[in-house]
Amino acid sequence: MNYLLDGRCEISNNAAERRAKSYATARKNFLFHDTVDGANASAIVMNLIETAKANNLNIYQYLYTLLLYMPDYKNEPAGIKQLMPWSEFIKENCSGITDTEKILSENRGDLPI
Repeated sequence: MNYLLDGRCEISNNAAERRAKSYATARKNFLFHDTVDGANASAIVMNLIETAKANNLNIYQYLYTLLLYMPDYKNEPAGIKQLMPWSEFIKENCSGITDTEKILSENRGDLPI
């Protein structure tokens, strides 16, 4: 897309570059992982964290919710849409500051499909 042809496009890509800065910094640390799989896993976690930040989510609670409900995805693939950071389910459960004790004590329910 060209910002001269489409007025909705931003002239600057500073926001995208700021998001990429944390990954570029972490990339130097990926050199010291024991295996390529370990570096790939770290990159995936970094991506999840940056996506949570971009959607104004509580990072700890978002990762906790993903790890809690992700096994259900294998049995019900349609539920993966509910785990996206822009879904209503995630916004309700992962927005703002939360009490860690409350999160850990709650029983998990089924994904709303």
